[in-house]
Amino acid sequence: MINLTFVDHQGAERSVSVEPGSSLMTAAIYNDVPGIEADCGGSCACATCHVYIDPAWMDRVGPAAGDEVDMLSTASELRPNSRLSCQVKLSEALDGLCVETPAFQG
Repeated sequence: MINLTFVDHQGAERSVSVEPGSSLMTAAIYNDVPGIEADCGGSCACATCHVYIDPAWMDRVGPAAGDEVDMLSTASELRPNSRLSCQVKLSEALDGLCVETPAFQG
């Protein structure tokens, strides 16, 4: 299992455990994590699953690329550590990952 921590914009934490292979967005949706809307269902066609990756994890998660970069340009409050959670695939290397959800999606 992969352990993840989601932190909302007010600092409230929610820890979840998921199987490897799913996306960060799927982990959030299946565990009722607030702040992830995922309007497009994970097809990288919106920015409503925008998250901030803990900077200490950016080297393991990696930067956005391709279509994700284009979609992130529509996200509010873009940061250098912004990612679309639908594009972050979970593996054992991400066990312990911490992400923050923004105050607003879209």
